[in-house]
Amino acid sequence: MSAQEHRARGTGLDAAPALDVDPLLDDPATRIIVCCGSGGVGKTTTAAALGVRAAERGRRAVVLTIDPARRLAQSMGIDSLDNVPRRVKGIDESAGGELHAMMLDMKRTFDEIVEAHTDADRARAILDNPFYQSLSAGFAGTQEYMAMEKLGQLRSRDEWDLIVVDTPPSRSALDFLDAPKRLGSFLDGKFIRVLMAPAKVGGRAGMKFLNVGMSMMTGTLSKLMGGQLLRDVQTFVAAMDTMFGGFRTRADATYRLLQAPGTAFLVVAAPERDALREAAYFVERLAAEDMPLAGLVLNRVHGSGAPQLSAERALAAAENLGRDGIVDQRDGNAGPRGSTAASPETSETSRTAEGPGDEDAHAEDARAQDSRAEDDHDPGAEVEDGVAQLTAGLLRLHAERMQVLAREQRTRDRFTALHPEVAVTEVAALPGDVHDLAGLRTIGERLSHQ
Repeated sequence: MSAQEHRARGTGLDAAPALDVDPLLDDPATRIIVCCGSGGVGKTTTAAALGVRAAERGRRAVVLTIDPARRLAQSMGIDSLDNVPRRVKGIDESAGGELHAMMLDMKRTFDEIVEAHTDADRARAILDNPFYQSLSAGFAGTQEYMAMEKLGQLRSRDEWDLIVVDTPPSRSALDFLDAPKRLGSFLDGKFIRVLMAPAKVGGRAGMKFLNVGMSMMTGTLSKLMGGQLLRDVQTFVAAMDTMFGGFRTRADATYRLLQAPGTAFLVVAAPERDALREAAYFVERLAAEDMPLAGLVLNRVHGSGAPQLSAERALAAAENLGRDGIVDQRDGNAGPRGSTAASPETSETSRTAEGPGDEDAHAEDARAQDSRAEDDHDPGAEVEDGVAQLTAGLLRLHAERMQVLAREQRTRDRFTALHPEVAVTEVAALPGDVHDLAGLRTIGERLSHQ
């Protein structure tokens, strides 16, 4: 059911303004759209659909995805996505737009930062360091931090009218905003500075004094971390000495970019309690950080072709169809369909009239009765029974669907009651997965209510 239908019925979306994505996509002042939300709510599909729609409406757009499932590449007809934007074929470019797509490779992005900010020898020492390899491949917050880095790189090139960002599939939507600061604080924090201290203290006296404390500290750290790991960390820190200040600086710059007027956040959620709770937290966090929220995309909303038939009425009708009391009233019969049993009076009269030697006559009468029963058998009655059973099953399925709709509506109402100012657009659930450009266009049309 669409947002307009809910408003027409006077349901909970009355208080929520409608979100139309087309003006957002068409506005040349909109340079970045960030699709955020908890994992598994359709952020990747939404981001890809927005990119396709923006390109076909005349924008030069690039979609940055951080989804390891690589569904975006399949949907856009690209064999593989990597850290370099690739042009998407099959886009209608008659309006002057075009679409590129890329998938964040967080290790490659980290490598690029190292190579760009150090000389070749130091870069090689860093890239070969075991601690760096672990940090760049899967350290907590690395993916979110590198997503920020790549967004900053794309924006600085000024090559695209619009950048659509699909945020990492984190357990919590807030990780996208929190993780870069955490990693930046770690890389520029007290622990790193302590490990850098020996290289920064000049003179023998200073080194002698510091070495006493450092030997005590490193002895403790060796027990906690292992001697080889500690040596790897210290080697990494020594090689990265000139770079640490830049991590937090770049993270802060990208954070300010997200707060700028040319950025718009779209919170994506499913009509489920946990997903909308995460969406509510994210809306509140964006407001607290003064980041521009465009609205909420409510994905995979179920609908019905017969909303006027309630679940209760459907179940009642199904129960009536399934009762054994449904009878065939044709030709004055009052027994169940297909019944050929004689009445008690007829059976008693038959037994009384029998006498010695009437066994043959009785057998002949039984055969004649069986023949009449076969003649009276109505195949149409069996067909009607089958239709009744099928109808009852469909009514029960409809009742289940209406119960799902009611549950989704209650969940939406709770979100709207908390945040009546947030514009909402609903995307009806599709019967299958989106796997091509046609499917992405369909999602784009539903985002814009066309």
